[in-house]
Amino acid sequence: MKKLYWRPQKISLKLLWLIALVALAGFILTERYSFSEKQPYYEEKIKAAKLAEKAFDLVKAERIKRGYPIDIESDPLQSGLIGELLTPVTTNPGHLPAKQTSINPNFAAVIVHMLKRAGVEEGMTVAIGLSGSFPALNICTLAAVKTLGLRPIIITSVGSSQWGANLPNFMWLDMESYLYEQRVFPYKSVAVSRGGIDDRALGLPRESRKMLDDVIARSGVSMIQFSNYDESVELRMSIYREYSEGKDIMAYINVGGGTTSVGGKVGKVMFKPGLNRTMPKGSADINSVMTRFAIEDVPVIHLTKIDVLAERYGLPLIPLRMPIVGEGSIFVKESKSMPMVAGLLVLIFILLIAIVRLDWGYRMISSSKRDKPSMKPERMV
Repeated sequence: MKKLYWRPQKISLKLLWLIALVALAGFILTERYSFSEKQPYYEEKIKAAKLAEKAFDLVKAERIKRGYPIDIESDPLQSGLIGELLTPVTTNPGHLPAKQTSINPNFAAVIVHMLKRAGVEEGMTVAIGLSGSFPALNICTLAAVKTLGLRPIIITSVGSSQWGANLPNFMWLDMESYLYEQRVFPYKSVAVSRGGIDDRALGLPRESRKMLDDVIARSGVSMIQFSNYDESVELRMSIYREYSEGKDIMAYINVGGGTTSVGGKVGKVMFKPGLNRTMPKGSADINSVMTRFAIEDVPVIHLTKIDVLAERYGLPLIPLRMPIVGEGSIFVKESKSMPMVAGLLVLIFILLIAIVRLDWGYRMISSSKRDKPSMKPERMV
């Protein structure tokens, strides 16, 4: 004898509303009850950002001491790390919003994050190419390197684009020397070039080039001597190899758009902002320091397109107040409770099976209205 099965002709709208309300309540719960999750290397990131913040304050005080007033319109944070629109030693055009966004000590944490992702550990050697265009990012780079206990080899292009370290008597090399004297950072550049067009400040008047040479002279850093672009790239690579003392260079950090470092405008955009683990397609044809290291499978950290990096790591664009150390998703992220989400999904699934596939819903309704069944059962064989 065949068994008889009974099921309702249709599903109760009330029960469907019940499922919808349970789903809505679950959504509200998961959105409301999230928790803060510290990101990897949290302590190192905080330490690096605090060190950068300390260096920011010292540079600001020294700038004021040297008689350079701060323009609140171009430097709303009054950081002292933004230069002027045009000075005799300005080598290239610059983008003021990018300079303003870079005034954030938490970029030091971003660089710590990138170095760790690149696999760099304490005691390892890294090559660095700095320029005068982003003094705040230069400081953040040195803060990250010191915090992680790395051994840097630094080559600097002293020239600066607009709004960078372009004050003739307080350029990046002056800032670097001052922070070294104050024992904030235990290292300085090992070599320096003028920077700008062709890495020789071409296009600047003779007087301006002399000012750049004077800055280099008072820093005590050796000036790179070369006759053309390719020779400059080759000299930089030989300096990195010499100072590495036979040890592997584990990463290359480029700050800004130094000509020989990035390979001009074309090379600058081929490498993505941030960490580059592999060589971008087509970049092998460009002779630059970044390309040379990428060919050798050395990770390249490209600090450019500052707005992109800021948004990626939860830092503000053109902050209206000096950012507080520890702000941003680079330190802490809001996460959902995965057990809660999983539990709610299981509950909704059970309700759907019980009400739609089985006859629990019908039994619930028929038991509450036995005198007047709201649904007429349909016999199935």
